[in-house]
Amino acid sequence: MTAAARVLERLVERGETLAVAESLTGGLVAAELTSVPGASRSFRGSVTAYATVLKGEVLGVDRTLLAEHGAVDPEVARQMAAGVRRALGADWGLSTTGVAGPEPQDGQPVGTVYVAVAGPSGIEKVSALRLNGPRADIRRESVRSVLDLLADELGENARAQDTEQIGGN
Repeated sequence: MTAAARVLERLVERGETLAVAESLTGGLVAAELTSVPGASRSFRGSVTAYATVLKGEVLGVDRTLLAEHGAVDPEVARQMAAGVRRALGADWGLSTTGVAGPEPQDGQPVGTVYVAVAGPSGIEKVSALRLNGPRADIRRESVRSVLDLLADELGENARAQDTEQIGGN
């Protein structure tokens, strides 16, 4: 079972919903989620805010923060996740922002990525990634990382590992 299928299954079990805000991944997280049959039971939708200005206008990211630090920043990722959660009326929000290349952006080197999750009861986590490789690999690893971040918050990774260990005996 894919990471997307596992988190969607867990969200359905919990009766919760998910929305995604993407920048460098350009819709790949949403594509991964919607490739799972039945995704509509918990996935509400996504915003691909590729242009920095849209992060402020659509997702409510602080414009001063964007002006001073640019879009590749952990606080921007946090605000994107919280903003898409609010904008699309979901229980959970995910976000990706970073530099896939080929050139540095906002003073950040290629491979600098921040992924974030925002959820019920004030849950907000940001993970900083330093990725290597070509643009496609950086984007693909960003998708995996943001889904893993959500899985950790849902307690999915530990549950999947327990199941594998039990099934392997």
